[in-house]
Amino acid sequence: MKNYIKAEFQTIETEIKDQLIAILSLNDYDGFEEVEHGLIAYIEENAFDANLLKSLANDFAIRYTTSTVPHQNWNELWERNFEPVVVGDFCAIRAHFHTPFTNTAHEIVITPKMSFGTGHHATTYLMVEQMKNLHFAEKAVADFGTGTGILAILAEKLGAEKVLAIDYDDWSIENTLENIQQNNCKNINVLKTDYFVEGEKYKVILANINKNVILANANGLVKSLAPGGQLLVSGLLVADEKDIVDAFTLAGLEWRCTRERNNWIIIQFAANN
Repeated sequence: MKNYIKAEFQTIETEIKDQLIAILSLNDYDGFEEVEHGLIAYIEENAFDANLLKSLANDFAIRYTTSTVPHQNWNELWERNFEPVVVGDFCAIRAHFHTPFTNTAHEIVITPKMSFGTGHHATTYLMVEQMKNLHFAEKAVADFGTGTGILAILAEKLGAEKVLAIDYDDWSIENTLENIQQNNCKNINVLKTDYFVEGEKYKVILANINKNVILANANGLVKSLAPGGQLLVSGLLVADEKDIVDAFTLAGLEWRCTRERNNWIIIQFAANN
C-alpha cells in the first residue's frame, strides 16, 4: 500500500487557502482538508516535491510541516472528516454513516475516499445547484472528471437516459463504481482516460476539474456538445473566468452565466441549435 505525505499549512487566509488548493491540485495533490485558519493537503509519497512547498511558502509567506501517513490510516481519517454537502431543498450528498436527509428532493449516498476533498465542496455545490436548472430527462450526459461519481449519479436521478462518467484516477474509478451500485444506478458507464473522448454527442456535459485540463480538452468538449446542448465547467477560480470564457466563445459556444461561491466559480455555455 502506498504511503502519503501530509502537508499542514498554518495560519492562512481564505483567499490564500483557495489559491493553494488550486496550485496543489495541479501538482498531484488529491486530498484536502480545510481547517480553521489552515489547510491540510495529501499527496502520494512518490509524487511529493519538497521544493514546490518551499517555493509556495516563500511566495505566500506561510509556514508548513510535513509528515508521512500510511495509506489505510489516511483513508480512515478522510472518512471521519467528510461532511455532507446540502444544496438547499434540491439535493443532499452524504456518507453512509450520516443520518439520512428527508427534506431534499434528491439524496446521494457515497463512500468517501481519496477521490473526494472537503476543499472542493464549493465547486460540487455550484455544479449541483446549476444542474437543478437544466433538463436531463431522456438525455445523453457526460461527466468529465467524475471523482466519486456524484454528478453522474445526480444526472441519472434527474432522468438522464445514459451517462458517461470519465476519470483517469484508479481510486476515482473504483469509488465511482461503488457509489453507482450504492445508489442503484443503471444508466451510467465508467471510462478511465485522461482526456475527453470524442465521437458521441451529449445534450449536457459536466466538467468539474481545473482550468488547465478544461482548456486542454476544450475542442473535444465543444465538438461533443449536441445542438442546443449545455456545458457546465467548474473547478475554477474567479481569476480563471476570462481565459475560460474567451476559449469557449471563440470555439463557437454562447456564454450563459457565471456563478461564484467562496472564490470558486462555475460557468455555463450553450451550443447553437
